Amino acid sequence: MSSTQKPFEIPSEMRDFAEKGVQNARTAFGTFLGSARKLAETVQSSTQTSQTGMGAAVARGFDYTEQHATATFDLAEKLVRSRDVKEALELQGEYMRNQMSALQGQAKEFATLSEAIKADLSKAQAKA
Repeated sequence: MSSTQKPFEIPSEMRDFAEKGVQNARTAFGTFLGSARKLAETVQSSTQTSQTGMGAAVARGFDYTEQHATATFDLAEKLVRSRDVKEALELQGEYMRNQMSALQGQAKEFATLSEAIKADLSKAQAKA
């Protein structure tokens, strides 16, 4: 870049607007997820699945959804505040590495939970 060219910069008003948008989206998603979690708990308690592997899988699914949404909103806030494209790409790379690591652990846990679900189903079939 020549010394006469100014680097691209996002106006502070636009940055503030974007930050407020991310916060509003985070709040709306939190409300939605809370409502969905309450609905799932109501269904589980009425069908007695909360004591089964399926109940645990549903609960962990909500936990993981919340973790991923939080990480995504955190990234969005960081991107809004990034100073340049290089920083934005570094943030995106860090986010992807962290998400892939989290997904690997979650896949292992869901594999364990699926075994518990299979055992629950086998017990239910044996009683029938």
